[in-house]
Amino acid sequence: MSHALPRCGTDLHSLSPTLMRPDTEHLFSYGTLQREAVQLATFGRLLEGQRDSLVGYRLTLIPIQDEQVVKESGDTHYKNIQFTGDSLDVVEGTVFRVTKSELEQADEYEADAGYDRVVVELTSGIQAWVYLNRTE
Repeated sequence: MSHALPRCGTDLHSLSPTLMRPDTEHLFSYGTLQREAVQLATFGRLLEGQRDSLVGYRLTLIPIQDEQVVKESGDTHYKNIQFTGDSLDVVEGTVFRVTKSELEQADEYEADAGYDRVVVELTSGIQAWVYLNRTE
């Protein structure tokens, strides 16, 4: 069974009907939440989503202070986004449909990085939650 993301341009409304309940939210990921292993560990399932982007933000890196996180993830930095307002700055990622409960699970997962969850408008016009660290 393939776990590939739908092709760019796939309408989220055409995805699994179980994900289109009114208690679902859009979540935009530009980092580790796009990884299958992270999705399985965090949500107990693979998420369905589509490629999208966020204009007016740029990607930055924050050093990971917790050596255990570095050891477990293999990463030395958290990805972060920073608002620039410049239309030439674009962050690529994936927008997922998640339940409100899964959004809370994502909050717990992202807590170590000191992220805030904010609403943004993606290039597609979708309003989605995204995590960013404002203290950088």
